[in-house]
Amino acid sequence: MTSWDDAFGADGGEDAPPPPPLTMEERAGVLDDLAELEVFRTLLEHTGVKGIVVDCPDCDEEHHVDWALMQANLRQLLDEGQTGRHEPPFDPDPDDYVSWDYASGYADGVAARADAEEPTEGRTPGRHARED
Repeated sequence: MTSWDDAFGADGGEDAPPPPPLTMEERAGVLDDLAELEVFRTLLEHTGVKGIVVDCPDCDEEHHVDWALMQANLRQLLDEGQTGRHEPPFDPDPDDYVSWDYASGYADGVAARADAEEPTEGRTPGRHARED
């Protein structure tokens, strides 16, 4: 059994009761995350970044999650209220993944540069930054 298994139990959590449905606020947050993830992927994938690194509070390890799997996790969270167990990448290179905060800052930098080069009325600089 791996630390990845520990997050959901050795049996994958099949005997556990289903989680409560997401609140409207939680759903809105996940939808925002999906939209941000697409921006991050668009900006970073062509530079060689393969996905997001997530600090797991359950096992105190970093999980390297590629773009498609992160999107699938967020969609599953919307549909089922939780994410299932997924196979992490084999021997990932940590340099190929960035944190959510890094990706958000990168997107903010791209937006600020675009604003400086061609100001657009009504556009708020730093709109990708999280306020949490």
